[in-house]
Amino acid sequence: MKATRTVQKILSWYEGENPGVKAKLCQMLMTGKLGGTGKMIILPVDQGFEHGPARSFGPNPPAYDPHYHYQMAIDAGLNAYAAPLGPLEAGADTFAGQIPTILKLNSSNSLLSGTAGKDQAITASVDDALRLGCSAIGFTIYPGSDCSLDMFEEIVELRREAAAVGIATVIWSYPRGEGITKEGELAIDVGAYAAHMAALLGAHIVKVKLTTDHLMQPEAKKVYEEKGIDVSTLPARVKHVVDSCFAGRRLVVFSGGAAKGADAVYEDARAIRDGGGNGSIIGRNSFQRSREDALAMLGKLVEIYKGKD
Repeated sequence: MKATRTVQKILSWYEGENPGVKAKLCQMLMTGKLGGTGKMIILPVDQGFEHGPARSFGPNPPAYDPHYHYQMAIDAGLNAYAAPLGPLEAGADTFAGQIPTILKLNSSNSLLSGTAGKDQAITASVDDALRLGCSAIGFTIYPGSDCSLDMFEEIVELRREAAAVGIATVIWSYPRGEGITKEGELAIDVGAYAAHMAALLGAHIVKVKLTTDHLMQPEAKKVYEEKGIDVSTLPARVKHVVDSCFAGRRLVVFSGGAAKGADAVYEDARAIRDGGGNGSIIGRNSFQRSREDALAMLGKLVEIYKGKD
């Protein structure tokens, strides 16, 4: 596998990393239909933990089977497949070496009380990722939660441990908790801040949500308005988030969110592309569709990221 100049340039951004981590990043960037372009589409299937099996897989029952997701990621030509420990273990032997995998190391669930702090339990280890041949670990942080400082300390240690054995780190950075209003969870100033935090914590790939033009923090709002920072369109907001990750020197992918129409998914992808984002990490909007429809949609997303649509 020969890395393209685009991928070589991306790898040069990670100046402090060892060859093992860079090799894993290269593996993901060179895999699938977007291999070599610097763009990525990743299939994440951790929603069973977050929302429960019926809400996650009831709309498309074949998706109850972990093999379904491995095979779909492979057949769609995606860059990687991300999941908690159980689903990866359920197909690790059958699909060994066929698709880069990302082991999600922490998870929450919807059975917790409304008064519980916004936090996630660590449910797997770096040793598990090494044993399963994973390219990266994944970890969620909740900027704005009273539990966030503990989460930061957890991922710093896990990232150090992963890098020591040549495994990359993906950080899901989702603002929520006591310090964030509901509208503020998707506010551009908060979203850019959350992405920047992930980069500061050492994420090799930053995963965030697309934002609105709402500005939650009064002091930040002054700066946006006084300096004329453009957040009026979705591509402009994507660009601002990417700029917040070391002026684009970190890979930034955007989550697909709740299930929605295919046209909305395509519109989001075009905004990510035009704003300089590195791609999509798209779960429910793919595996809750029939396999045929999901493969068609993922194929069109590939064309969008290649600039052909």
